[in-house]
Amino acid sequence: MSMTHKTMEDFARSCGVSRPTLSKYFDDPTSVKPATRQRIEVALRSSDYQPNLFARNLNRKRTRSIGIVVPTVADPFYSEMVSRIELRLRDEGYWPIVISSHGSRELEVEAARTILSLKVSGALIAPLGLRSDHRTLEKLTQTIPIVYFDTYLEGDTPFVGNNNSQSVSTIVDYLCRSGDAPVYFDIPHVNHNSRERLNSYVGAMQRLGHEPVLIGNTYDYTWDFERIGYEQMEAMLARGALPGKTILCGNDRLAFGVMAAAYSQGRKVGRKGDCDLRVAAHDDHPLSRYTCPALTTMAQDFASMAGRSVETLLALLDEDDAAVAPKVSLDATLVMRQSA
Repeated sequence: MSMTHKTMEDFARSCGVSRPTLSKYFDDPTSVKPATRQRIEVALRSSDYQPNLFARNLNRKRTRSIGIVVPTVADPFYSEMVSRIELRLRDEGYWPIVISSHGSRELEVEAARTILSLKVSGALIAPLGLRSDHRTLEKLTQTIPIVYFDTYLEGDTPFVGNNNSQSVSTIVDYLCRSGDAPVYFDIPHVNHNSRERLNSYVGAMQRLGHEPVLIGNTYDYTWDFERIGYEQMEAMLARGALPGKTILCGNDRLAFGVMAAAYSQGRKVGRKGDCDLRVAAHDDHPLSRYTCPALTTMAQDFASMAGRSVETLLALLDEDDAAVAPKVSLDATLVMRQSA
């Protein structure tokens, strides 16, 4: 039968060790003598005691917690990133605290204040971008170590993200080699990625001797990319206003809506001769291989982005500034599937 201990003092007394020694053990089991460690671990196996790590963290000047802030955990791209970052932080002995800003400036400000109140050691943040309160996030970077991932705000804060110039240029080259030059279906410019991908498309088309062709309403601020892709594509097809047969979408979520609209209008998407449209995109969203047809896209390096983000933050926590690159841009990989 397990013994019941309500407090650390109770459990320390039953172990025959002092409370500070027990606290040292929970911070790092190797920091206490082997005989003491064995005594504590034997007692743990016969007890239901679990230390309140949250309360212990709040009593420290610097906790073993790391804040993670993303625009939305409903987007599988951010879900994948958060999952990888969480696991890596746990391996490093840190407790991740995840907060979503839900695409809201006010909630992003609240998230920044919350992670400060929790006295986290540092934070990994994918900022909203154009809707971010720059003053609040700048104040945060002056208080605790911060690393931006996926997108960034102007300044010296370290950043790890995709090399949009390389990735969009690569897929434009492929589409031009394999068929008609692509029309670019842009998304609302919610952050730097949108503008960088557009500029890379224009540059690549001009380099290859093609006239860039742009479609898509970029003025309304929204993260509901599937909906706007569907609605705008449906309207263009109904009017016969689509300016090309190869569509390069600003991200995979937009492409999901575009392909659904094409299907609803009786248009066949694919790279075979009997197809009406080719559709390609960017990100390699976790669901992209399961669309019908499977989506040709540029695969961002999730593993490296998560790993380098955590490594950069840990270097800052160790005050090893010399090892921290201000901006890391990771190349993406072309994934050719049936849609283009």
